[in-house]
Amino acid sequence: MSKLVKPHGSDELKTLLLEGKALEEAQSAAQALTQVKISSREVGDLIMLGIGGFTPLDGFMGKADWQQVCDKMTLENGLFWPIPITLSTDKAVSDELSVGQEVALVDAETDLVMGTLTIGEIYTIDKNHECQTVFTTTDIAHPGVKMVMEQGDVNLAGSVKVFSQGDFPTKYADTYMTPTETRALFDEKGWGTVAAFQTRNPMHRSHEYLAKIAVEICDGVMIHSLLGKLKPGDIPAEVRQEAISVLIDNYFVDNTVVQSGYPLDMRYAGPREALLHALFRQNYGCSHLIVGRDHAGVGDYYGPFDAHHIFDEIANDALQTQPLRIDWTFWCDKCGSMSSMKTCPHEAADRVLVSGTKLRNALSEGGDIPDNFSRPEVLEVLKKYYASINES
Repeated sequence: MSKLVKPHGSDELKTLLLEGKALEEAQSAAQALTQVKISSREVGDLIMLGIGGFTPLDGFMGKADWQQVCDKMTLENGLFWPIPITLSTDKAVSDELSVGQEVALVDAETDLVMGTLTIGEIYTIDKNHECQTVFTTTDIAHPGVKMVMEQGDVNLAGSVKVFSQGDFPTKYADTYMTPTETRALFDEKGWGTVAAFQTRNPMHRSHEYLAKIAVEICDGVMIHSLLGKLKPGDIPAEVRQEAISVLIDNYFVDNTVVQSGYPLDMRYAGPREALLHALFRQNYGCSHLIVGRDHAGVGDYYGPFDAHHIFDEIANDALQTQPLRIDWTFWCDKCGSMSSMKTCPHEAADRVLVSGTKLRNALSEGGDIPDNFSRPEVLEVLKKYYASINES
């Protein structure tokens, strides 16, 4: 009997990824269907629908669900959901489509047929309303807002069949896992409580400290890296994966940490994205989500602990996966160790605040980085990457 949390809103994972004969037949039939191109974000969402990461959804949201998610963070049926999962297209394309029609969903970048959608609804949205409610801004400089404003003007809703996980299982063969696979691994290890550490950056000393706090509390930690698209200037997933691997190998006790990855693009939705991160980590089998400073944030759009506070705004039973809310963490010269605002009594002048942005800036400028900022093995991986950029 598994000791893990149940999937969100369901006793079992809802996986929409076809296999075997069903896949072959659906792929053959899809050759005759009208094609609809989908963006990188939508490809990631489709894959998550396929592997059960977005349990219990059975496809892309209709207008009633979109409205409720924006305004109340629930689906129309009342189930908690913090960010719309929608698919868009241009009006010229939608004018040729009709409700009840099945269409092939094609990755706009690779031309790979990723699955099919049976259209249940064709509708338009107020993009500004989505941006204001989800991102708390309509500033086009916000990368999430830019993504929404540039999407098609018409949304297509309906159930999906998923054919492929793209190149994630092969490109990241050592780390990419589905919720079914992580749950099986946690069960095999005998873990009941698992904390997810969300990252789109290599792990510096503060990140390491956060993960180790969680190791003290839970049976294990899953360091869960975003493998989809980021904003320009962020470090590629394969470099992050290598940097995280050397950190785990050298600085964590065996059998306390699992490294994995998931196929979504970043939305940079700050507090709302923290909630989505907790929701789909529940589907992956995690009982907790580590929420540090400026979780899923970008620029100065969110306060440093807005992602902490938003968990107090949702119903107690909205999620089984709970936040591990951790204060500012830093290196303190007087303590001689990593500390937090709750454990360090010293002055600001004694503290070295570590952040992914500071680390990236220092590396890109070729500056010296002290050991209290990042582990030397991690720095070696990152310096090699930045050297290759500067040479090109």
